[in-house]
Amino acid sequence: MTLTAFETTPTTLPRPAPAASAAGQPDRDALRGRWPLLPLVAAVLLPAVPADAVAAWTGYALPLADLASGVAVLVCVGVLLLGRRRPLTPAAALVLALPVVGLAVATVTATDPVAALPGFARYLQIFVLVPAAVLLLVRDAADFRVVTGALVLSALVQGVTGVHQYATGTGASYMGEDIRAVGTFGPEDVMGMATVVGYGLLAAGAYAFRPAAGRPGWRVPCALGVTAALVVPLTLSFSRGAWIATAAGGAVMIAATGARQALRTLAVLAACAVVLVGGFGVGSQMLSQRLTSITQVTSTPDRSVTDRYSMWAAAAGMWRERPVTGVGLKAFPAHRDGHASIGLSAGSDTAGAGQEFVRQPLLSPHNMYLLVLGEQGLVGFVALVGGWAALLVGGVYRLARARSRRAAAVDCGLAAVGLTVWQCVDFLYADIGGPSTVLTGVVLGLAAWWALAAPEKAAAA
Repeated sequence: MTLTAFETTPTTLPRPAPAASAAGQPDRDALRGRWPLLPLVAAVLLPAVPADAVAAWTGYALPLADLASGVAVLVCVGVLLLGRRRPLTPAAALVLALPVVGLAVATVTATDPVAALPGFARYLQIFVLVPAAVLLLVRDAADFRVVTGALVLSALVQGVTGVHQYATGTGASYMGEDIRAVGTFGPEDVMGMATVVGYGLLAAGAYAFRPAAGRPGWRVPCALGVTAALVVPLTLSFSRGAWIATAAGGAVMIAATGARQALRTLAVLAACAVVLVGGFGVGSQMLSQRLTSITQVTSTPDRSVTDRYSMWAAAAGMWRERPVTGVGLKAFPAHRDGHASIGLSAGSDTAGAGQEFVRQPLLSPHNMYLLVLGEQGLVGFVALVGGWAALLVGGVYRLARARSRRAAAVDCGLAAVGLTVWQCVDFLYADIGGPSTVLTGVVLGLAAWWALAAPEKAAAA
């Protein structure tokens, strides 16, 4: 992998100021050149729009974020055709094309190929088309920061909404009280807000840990404040998987900043935890119970954990039945009962946040790796998960080289690696589904840009 861009990045000189026009105003060419990012930014922000509001405005439950991601793909195609440039490096083409092979095999060999077609389209969108569009539309580190800035903005919107829900008792039902922070996603998607807040927290933390060269000093305290503030709604989401994933992503980012800064960061985090939980008592009793339950998942698991174990076993059973190609995309619900134990409940109970009691069916194993293994077999697993591993390894390698050369774009590398680790860890407890799913494609695209983009594209801004 060539790293010429980072090796030649100036380490002390600030970024040149934009040229001024005859009227003394900054040159607008830079802003005009960023218009292809608009659909990507829209895809990041639109999941915050409640589905009920969309239905009330339009009369249809339109997936606005998915539509925006489709526009981003079309814009990417148009930019490639008009620019007449080579779209992808060989390494990027290989990593993004391999999942297509696995998806095609799983669809053709499925027990019901027609029923598998929607799954093929969804996987193609999230794991191929959207990441490719992000990789191609993000031209430099400044573009990267625009997209991660949208992640932070969306996280703040969701976080404020979630804290308000907890404070006023208008959140999703949790242990008999309507206090669980779910943001605008509602109780049907309790992981939605936690996912968005986790993304935003890591993106803001990356800027705070290693700010971009030549930026005003006030932005660093601002990023630190945003990072600390987002800890509150993440805590109030009561999502154990999001906590673990965010802690893992943050730990990797902190370790990558160096021993001295890592110790300072850990001290600040410890102080914040003492103030929030010990001083203000933010969810102290329920938080303590939720934290304790993480260590009890094997000894005295609760109903949600027991159901998850049963679904994991069902997915593993599907793989053993058809180890090479799996049972087919979107086939888990049809084969679940034939492989699950009798201890599996009929569904999970959801209520609160403006919704009456609803029993949600268990249609996935809540483990992306087992879902891929059961539905796509070893062929799909190697193609898809192997691509994620390549993004993580490539990102860490490039981050290490960039940091050793004190490149100005290290904040982008920290964000890319932290978000990739978050996603890989979160997939141990969750899978795709819900309005926030399109953000998974955006995050993988940011990881692909950092790990696989051509050197001239990955140069510091």
